[in-house]
Amino acid sequence: MKAESRSICSQTIDLNLLHIYEAKKRISPLVRHTPLVKSNPLSSLFNHDVFLKLEFLQDPGAFKVRGATNKILSLSPTDRKRGVVTFSTGNHGLCTCWVAKKTDTPAVVCVSKRVAKLSPKRIEFMRALGAEVVVSGDTQDEAGEMAKELVASRGLTLIHPFDDPFVIAGQGTIGLELLEDEPSISSVLVPLSGGGLISGIALAMKSARASIKVIGVSIENAPVMYESIKACHPIEMKEVDSIAESLLGGIGLDNRYTFEMVRDLVDEIVLVSEEEIENALSFTLENHHWLLEGAGVAGIAALLSNKASGAGKTAIILSGSNCEARSLLKQLQI
Repeated sequence: MKAESRSICSQTIDLNLLHIYEAKKRISPLVRHTPLVKSNPLSSLFNHDVFLKLEFLQDPGAFKVRGATNKILSLSPTDRKRGVVTFSTGNHGLCTCWVAKKTDTPAVVCVSKRVAKLSPKRIEFMRALGAEVVVSGDTQDEAGEMAKELVASRGLTLIHPFDDPFVIAGQGTIGLELLEDEPSISSVLVPLSGGGLISGIALAMKSARASIKVIGVSIENAPVMYESIKACHPIEMKEVDSIAESLLGGIGLDNRYTFEMVRDLVDEIVLVSEEEIENALSFTLENHHWLLEGAGVAGIAALLSNKASGAGKTAIILSGSNCEARSLLKQLQI
């Protein structure tokens, strides 16, 4: 689907390129400038340069460390000492725990029963990093309600997984790195769930050059942002199982930032199937020797299925590698 051409940001959003540059400076002690590498297999297949942004090489294994770091380091010493709370389908919680440990900040992560069942290793990692894990509700939205209750009852600061200007600006530093490493990029494919990642990248890159095409990639199973854009307001959808579980979860009926930013900045949203994600996982493992999580190869899935294409230089964000390796390899029959 095409997004209408609008201004860089809604008038209700006080977020601009300067905030992303401030985030870049703030997070640099803890966050890597990840490599941008040319994929020879994909470039040969599609007859134009395709580059891969290796965000799975961040220490916690996912891009989410950028937003979590920017938010936590923006807090006062008093607020950090009091502690933070978040809710997550996995990677944001893990990255928040990692940053919290690095900064001596007590952390609580609220996860749904689904996440606790599907991603037990991530839960173990969170606890190993010293975080308190609270299992509550059947969906990410319900886990989010528990997090808000802990904000009220314990005075913790909420580290929202996507709908927060500091988190968005942190994720937007990826866009700055793309422009630094390959200034002539003409399009970028970005995994899309709650919209924090694509909002930050789109703001950074379109501020530099409005003609850069930003394409969001969601899964056919419960694409909440896609359906919300179609409905012209945030909606709720039932969560279902997916090989790309990190792309599940709602955007919040009270969404303040990412719904408008995706609506106004993203050129197109495409949906990929479970089979197309599986094909992309196999392709990535066989051709690049990287075992990534399903959400991490969403952009490759869109390219291989011819649902997203373009001339010129294309960048794909490989967002994470935190997966249950044995079960994933079994599902892929490898």
